Amino acid sequence: MRLSRACLAVWIWSAACGAAPGQGQDHSVVGSDVYRRIRAGIDAVRAIDTHDHLWPFDRLPGLMETDRGRGMTLFGLWERSYYPQVGPLTTRKPGEPFDAWWARARHDFDNARATGFYRYQLPAFRDLYGVDFDTLTDDQARALDAKVFDNYRDDRWVRHVVTERANIDLMLNDPYWGRLDFRTHYPFEVLVFNVTPLLDGFHPSEFKEPSDDPYRFARDRGLPTATLDDYLAVLDRLFREAKSRGAVCLKSTRAYSRTLRFEDVPKGQAARIYGRPRGELTPQEVQDFQDFIMWRLVGLSAAHGLPFQIHTGHGKLQGSNPLLLVDLIEANPKTKFILFHGGYPWVGETGAIVLRHGRHVWVDSVWLPTISPTMARRALHEWLEVMPSDRILWGADCNHAEGIYGATVTTRAVLAEVLAEKVLRGELAEAHAARIGRQILRENALALFPQLRDRLGPDRGR
Repeated sequence: MRLSRACLAVWIWSAACGAAPGQGQDHSVVGSDVYRRIRAGIDAVRAIDTHDHLWPFDRLPGLMETDRGRGMTLFGLWERSYYPQVGPLTTRKPGEPFDAWWARARHDFDNARATGFYRYQLPAFRDLYGVDFDTLTDDQARALDAKVFDNYRDDRWVRHVVTERANIDLMLNDPYWGRLDFRTHYPFEVLVFNVTPLLDGFHPSEFKEPSDDPYRFARDRGLPTATLDDYLAVLDRLFREAKSRGAVCLKSTRAYSRTLRFEDVPKGQAARIYGRPRGELTPQEVQDFQDFIMWRLVGLSAAHGLPFQIHTGHGKLQGSNPLLLVDLIEANPKTKFILFHGGYPWVGETGAIVLRHGRHVWVDSVWLPTISPTMARRALHEWLEVMPSDRILWGADCNHAEGIYGATVTTRAVLAEVLAEKVLRGELAEAHAARIGRQILRENALALFPQLRDRLGPDRGR
């Protein structure tokens, strides 16, 4: 049978799409029995979330004064979501009734309906509140706002959503609002030691917040800080205390403000910088000190058995390509590096790093499905082709229960689709795909952070 030119064109287009898996949602995959089985298994996994920013309940971002009193609102959930990075959000004034705000804000989302930073929250509104935000009526919006306010009267809602609805066993939490306080606030929370401010320890004037200040930490414990050696001893003490308080890893977000290329600066050069305020230093001297301290932190990471989570990509874009870390990674084979966000948009480069240095490097897909489910599908397809499946992690990276739920649902859906597509293509046995799903959602984190098993106990620590 001969094909018409139109049919031939469709066939060629379909074949081309099929040859490039992960570029967009394949409804033939999602509608398959294989997908439904894999998705059911993935949804049943009690996940280990490797990264979030869930604030103490009484300090949750977005709490505001309303005509009903102080509490959480629909505006607050959107304001402290990722949505404002891609669309406008009309401010709700303190004490302003919902209807007055909604009359001005109802069309804010019109141009962002297809974006990942809008759509990741929709599962929460659908599943937790029973409304379709895409087709929300004014009456539904008013009722939704009231329900949000009521749910946040105490922290039972947060605990319910995270542990029961999102099906998360433990959550590694980065308390960037109190980096050196070493406190947790939820029974499912696991402490992350955020070391970002320590790079600026060349002078006490760098620290405005007491909870970020290593000099305050030193004073409280009677530790000297007169010399660079003193400061390095303070860093070691910080690591010991963080670990004793339950921290299982480190985290750096310095990619938001500077390049990820960290040179191996000699100690003598750093010593000449230490103790001088920023006004007496050149930008290069500041960077040199940061570089020196980063190498020290990487060494302490290995010495104390705390893997190092590093934000890569989608920060200061001209300096956040994870390839800039390769020299640091190569020179420190005893340190366990975790490259966050898949290096977006450099997901292929991130996979290449793990392919080359897979013995001590992991890739974390955290945030990537929220930014772009399409890119996340592509990344997972590529990563599973170039690295062992025990090198991939995930996280939600949100600061509200609704965001955590939405990001988790989105991640599970993306992962299930990628695995089902590989099964349907004959690239994986279904049993192997199911195992990979469990690895990424749970087992890889338990292997990388063995302390978590003690938190779970013998029955749940498998």
